[in-house]
Amino acid sequence: MKAIAIFCGSATGTDPIFLQSAQHVGEILAKNNLSLVYGGGKVGLMGAVADSVLAHGGRAIGVMPRALVDREIAHTGLSELYVVENMHQRKMQMSELADGFIALPGGAGTLEEIYEQWTWAQLGIHEKPCAFLNINAYYQPLLDMVQLMVDKGFTQPRYAEMLIQSDNIADILTAFKHYRAPQAKWTNANVKP
Repeated sequence: MKAIAIFCGSATGTDPIFLQSAQHVGEILAKNNLSLVYGGGKVGLMGAVADSVLAHGGRAIGVMPRALVDREIAHTGLSELYVVENMHQRKMQMSELADGFIALPGGAGTLEEIYEQWTWAQLGIHEKPCAFLNINAYYQPLLDMVQLMVDKGFTQPRYAEMLIQSDNIADILTAFKHYRAPQAKWTNANVKP
């Protein structure tokens, strides 16, 4: 594992623990020689993670659509910044660069990004781990919803179980090292006539 994609808010949230946790994540990534792959912004938790990675001697790689760069929210001190044409290219580039995906607290964009990677993992588009850093139980309602999807027959238990969740970044990185992807959703072995 060489690079971790972090999806998180372009705001810092109302609880100081979110900012502190983002800074801690950056420090841990750098100390474990894991490059950060993220949206490239200088604002919110995104900027805090990148600043922390860089302050601790790590690599921070941003991927940002040109329209957002033009609005001057791009982080100017990154190790690398890929400028792409749109959000679809951004997500594809981040997926190609990263070996795993972690959602820190964030809004709709954060949820959309981690859910897309989880969906791609279920479909066998990639075999990379997905995780929620569940700071102060921020993601508990969403994780409860995932269990409801299982209970109501809309997802298989193995796909719910593939989502790693912890309030400790070190635990998530350890789980990533031991991760084994479940069988993809649409294979000849599990498609029923």
